[in-house]
Formats: sequence, structure tokens, C-alpha cells
Amino acid sequence: MILMLKGAWNYKHFIYSSIKAEINGRYTRSRLGGAWIILHPLAQALVLAIVLSQLLGARLSGIESEYAYAVYLLSGTLAWNFFAETTANTISMFRERANLLKKINFPKICIPLIVVGTALINHIILMVIVLLIVWGLGVVPTSALLFLPLFVLINLALALGIGLILSVFDVFARDVGHLWQVIIQFWFWLTPIVYVENILPEAVKQFMIYNPMYWITHSYQQVIAYGSIPNFQPLFIIIGIALLLLSFGFTLFIRASSDIVDAL
Repeated sequence: MILMLKGAWNYKHFIYSSIKAEINGRYTRSRLGGAWIILHPLAQALVLAIVLSQLLGARLSGIESEYAYAVYLLSGTLAWNFFAETTANTISMFRERANLLKKINFPKICIPLIVVGTALINHIILMVIVLLIVWGLGVVPTSALLFLPLFVLINLALALGIGLILSVFDVFARDVGHLWQVIIQFWFWLTPIVYVENILPEAVKQFMIYNPMYWITHSYQQVIAYGSIPNFQPLFIIIGIALLLLSFGFTLFIRASSDIVDAL
């Protein structure tokens, strides 16, 4: 593991240039370019604010804004989209870079670092935009936002742990990526993002505590929408789960690294 990280450090310029190329590559043929990073969440917030908060009269207690539901939904989707994007891109990272792996000799650990770096930069940009939108909708930021970077790291660790494990299996069984897309759709609706957990029956609420993404999205919602500090005790358990998944994922990755290129 230490040797792999040392090798990645020696290729840090390659990792940096690859991350930059991936971010720029998303908008190379677009006339508006990187402006879409701003326009997409802005359009989403506008639809949520006008259609849901105004026409449907959606209100949430604890949020001092007439656009309370839009703020609640934006903060939850911010957490979820980062998780979903990171896992999906990590699962397919070796398959999508098969030609690169076969033509260029470099430490394979660079691939997950490139994927994570790209997802993290996109998330930070989107997070800043969402916070500005939320502020514009009347929710004043509080000191609770200082804990947001911690929740981002927990979210990243969980997504990377899951993605790294499944990425190895995806090399040898291409159905893994498709199966994950089905799982992630069910998982989304099992997490209180579009709806509020208070509407759920008590029997369902009892199972919610076993959903790690419930605690992560809930933490985002608490610090962004409600301006309060969430309960950290469940998050310590999520951190432990994420670290176990990361350890298993890297172990699996190291053992299978020699066979990955041959299987692509």
C-alpha cells in the first residue's frame, strides 16, 4: 500500500493533468462551457422554489424561508449526487480507461485518485453554488456550516469504499455496473431527500437508522437548511463502516491489480 501511494506521488503531475482534462472535457463542445455548472443547480432551484414551494405550498418547520422545501431538497440532493456520481464513476473507472491502461505504464492507483479528485472538485464547486442559492432563498448560513467539510469526507469515503470494491468485480463481470444502477435508484427513494422522514410510518422509521446515506444526507440538511449541528454518534459508526469498506476495497484492488489489464 505504501509503495502504491509512493508511486502515485511520483505521478502526481499525471494525476493533476488528468483531473484537469476530465473537468475541461465535459464542456469542450459546449458554447456555454463551465457555465453549465452554475446554470443546472440554478434552474433546479428555480423550479423547486416556484413549483413546489409556491404552487404546492410546501412548508417545513424549522426553516425560516418561504422556499423551505426547495432548500431542504437542494441540500439533500447535494449530498446524494456526490455519492451517486462518485460510486458510478469509480465502478466504471477501469473499464472506461482500458485503452489508457493497456498503452501507458503507470501505477494503477492513479485511476481511483483521478476519479475521486474530479468528483471532489465538482462537488465543491456545486456546493458553493448551492450555498449561495440557499442564501438567496432566505436561509442565512450559520456556524454549523463549519462541519460540512467533515460530512463531505465521510460521504467521499463511503462512496469510494463501495465503488472500489465493485470496480474490481466490474472488470470481470460487466453486469455489476448495471446492477448498481438499479440498486442506487431504490436506495435514493429509501433515503429522505424528496420527502420528510416525519411522514413515514413508525415501522419504516425504525429501519431508517440502518441506511448510512440517511445519516449523511441528514447531516447536509441539518447544517445547510436548518443551520444546526446533527447528532455525531451515528456518524462515528458510518466512519467505521466507510474505513472497513476502504480497507477491503484497497486490499481487493491490490490483489487483483495484476489481472485487471488482462481482463479488460
